[in-house]
Amino acid sequence: MTGRSSDKQEDKGGDPSQLIFNVAKLTDSQFQKFSELIYNKTGIFLKSEKKELLNARLGKRLRACGMTSFEEYFTFVTRDGSGEELVHLIDQVSTNFTNFFREQAHFDLLEQTILPQLANESRVRSEGIRIWSSACSSGEEPYTLGMVVSEFLARNPGLRCSILATDISTKVLNQAKHGVYSMDKVAKIPPPLLKKYFQKGVGNSVGFVKVKEQLRQLVDFRHFNLMQDFSWGKPFDVIFCRNVMIYFNRETQQRLIEKFYNSLGPAGYLVIGHSESISSIKHNFKQLAATAYRK
Repeated sequence: MTGRSSDKQEDKGGDPSQLIFNVAKLTDSQFQKFSELIYNKTGIFLKSEKKELLNARLGKRLRACGMTSFEEYFTFVTRDGSGEELVHLIDQVSTNFTNFFREQAHFDLLEQTILPQLANESRVRSEGIRIWSSACSSGEEPYTLGMVVSEFLARNPGLRCSILATDISTKVLNQAKHGVYSMDKVAKIPPPLLKKYFQKGVGNSVGFVKVKEQLRQLVDFRHFNLMQDFSWGKPFDVIFCRNVMIYFNRETQQRLIEKFYNSLGPAGYLVIGHSESISSIKHNFKQLAATAYRK
C-alpha cells in the first residue's frame, strides 16, 4: 500500500498535503454501501446521522492509501484478498472507550456473588473458572477481571481461572498485549492493587505503568469478530459483553444473545453494559442484578 501512496503523490505534484483537500465528500449512496459492508462484516449498525463521522474516519484511510475517491477505496477494500485493509477500516469505525473498573458494580457483583457461587460447584473446582471478555478493547476490562479474580483465588486456594479477551480491532489488541498505560488511565485502580499488579516506569517511561507478568499471564488475547461462529470448545462460566450491543440492531442483538447463552456452562453468567438491555429480546436468562444475568 505504500507504493500506491507514492504513485498518487507524484500524480499530484509531490505534495501529500494536497490529498487532504481533494478527498470528495461521502454521498448518501456511498454511505449506504459502506454502512452495509460494515454491518455485514461486524454487525455494527450505522444510523444516517453517523454519515459525517464515517466521512471523517474513512478520509483518514483514503489519505493513508493515497486515494481521493470513496468509490476507489470501496473497490480496494472489497477486492483486497488479504483482508488487511478491511481490518484498518474496522479499526476506524470501532469505538474503544474503556477504563479500569468501569461500571464498578459489575466487579463488585463478580467478587461478592458470582465467584463465590462458582467456587461451590464441583465442576468448577476441578476444571477451573473460564471467563470471556468479549470486547476487551485496549485491555482495561480483562486486566480488571484478572485483578479481581487473582484476589479471590488468593483467598480460595486450589481454584484456577483463565481469561479469554477478544476484540475486533487489531489496533487496540496490540495495546492490550503490551499492557502499558499512562498514570491517568490507572487512576481508578485502588493503590494496593496498582502496586501489586503494575510496575512503574522509570527514565523515558516515567508517567506510565506496565502490567506485571503475573497478571499478564492470566489473560489470553485474541482477535475475534462477534459475528463469527462461536466454537470455543469448552463452555464459559462468565461472559462480559459490555457497551457493545448498543451498536447493533435488534436482529443482531438477538443472534448474539443466543450465541452467548449457548456458550455458557450450566448456571453461567452474562454481564452487559449499564446502558444496554435485553428486555425486548427473547432469551432464557434469569436476571441476577441490573444488567447481569444467569443461565
